[in-house]
Amino acid sequence: MANRYFATIQNHLQTLGFDIRHADAHDGVLVVDNPALGIRNLVLGCGDPLLILEQYLLDLPAPSCEVYGRLLQKNRDIIHGAFALDESGRKVIFRDTLQIDTLDLSELEAVLNSLSLLLTEFSDELIAFSKS
Repeated sequence: MANRYFATIQNHLQTLGFDIRHADAHDGVLVVDNPALGIRNLVLGCGDPLLILEQYLLDLPAPSCEVYGRLLQKNRDIIHGAFALDESGRKVIFRDTLQIDTLDLSELEAVLNSLSLLLTEFSDELIAFSKS
């Protein structure tokens, strides 16, 4: 059963210039790209009461306390969302969770801009993490 917010979120994403790569209204899942913002394969899960955004960033070949510590420090600078790890502790993702029933275009745009800014400002360090 499609939820009542799916079409609204999809419209917001298109208004913001995102390409919809996958849309499954039944499961409430969208996968989107916006190359101008550096965002590729961002997964959005639309389920009342939450919208969950997850962007896979990198695999850590050799996870360490130093890398984990740096990611946690950087979380403090991120305006919206945060770094998270998958169950293996090796995949680094950006994740944000929003209340869907009050979500407007500006709030969604702020989260997406935060992700884009993070990718721009922290890209060299992320690349270094993926090679260490």
